[in-house]
Amino acid sequence: MATDAPWTLRQLGPQDLAAMHALLDTFSEAFEDPEHYAANRPDAPYLQRLLASDGFIVLVAEQAGRVLGGLAAYVLPKFEQARSEVYIYDLAVRADSRRRGIATGLIQHLKTLAAERGAWVVYVQADTDPEDQAAIALYEKLGRREEVLHFDIPVDGAAARRG
Repeated sequence: MATDAPWTLRQLGPQDLAAMHALLDTFSEAFEDPEHYAANRPDAPYLQRLLASDGFIVLVAEQAGRVLGGLAAYVLPKFEQARSEVYIYDLAVRADSRRRGIATGLIQHLKTLAAERGAWVVYVQADTDPEDQAAIALYEKLGRREEVLHFDIPVDGAAARRG
């Protein structure tokens, strides 16, 4: 369904629940992970609070009212200096809309918002799986690669097991 018509970028706010759900659908499809993105979505008041938060940024690329892709990022205030970092938690573009500069546009727009919030860096994590090679190439084009290890440390308790 990709066309040559222009797409636009915008930041979602608490009134944008339909676009947020469309982005969650995009993440579910792109990451082939309906268990985490479609099965147990938060209710409207939760999403509205999250989208109103200064510590959470959601950007979408749209064309004719259709969400083509987007990203979700967290603003992390630092303690060692009066500055922040912005962490791209998820970024995806629908398969039929890739190779149009959307992911690059999303990141460039996020950099502007990050600077407005006093951030000194935007960072993102990528898996070394073969299917993540396009993402890695994009991130290498836009930034400096660091070799790090990532550990998931389980949290005890019923609330953690539900998520």
